[in-house]
Amino acid sequence: MYLKDFEIRWSDVDANRHLANSAYVNFMSHTRVAFFEEHNFSLSNLAKFDISPVIFYEHIYYFKEAFLGTPIRVGLEVTGLSEDGMFFKLEHNFYNKKGENLANCEILGAWINLKSRSLTPIPDHLKKELDSFPKSKDFKILTKEDTRKHGKKPINLI
Repeated sequence: MYLKDFEIRWSDVDANRHLANSAYVNFMSHTRVAFFEEHNFSLSNLAKFDISPVIFYEHIYYFKEAFLGTPIRVGLEVTGLSEDGMFFKLEHNFYNKKGENLANCEILGAWINLKSRSLTPIPDHLKKELDSFPKSKDFKILTKEDTRKHGKKPINLI
């Protein structure tokens, strides 16, 4: 498991004086960027291929509160990858200094070509890096059907 340490700042809490849900999202994003940087997926490296990650959904489950000034650890594990490397599924867990699980989040994402604005597999040489990713015990190879399992579709106003 990849772990990143943080301290909860004043700007991270909400009116209830606990960690705001938007701060959870920001801490996860910061953790993912640091993780990708350490695995040769830096934004500058991805820019060479005009690709970038895109998130389809984040499902967050909250278990315990976290408060101003307290340290937290955010974990990241890969729970799924498609064979071509286009799709990825990640799991983030938040822990307090006692190691208690504060929250869990499941994320589904993919890689987008920044010129065509369409989903794209990652380049072959980066696919080899996927082997070094920390994988969860329930890791699986993702299929296109896995990316549609919730059945959500857009409903336009018109």
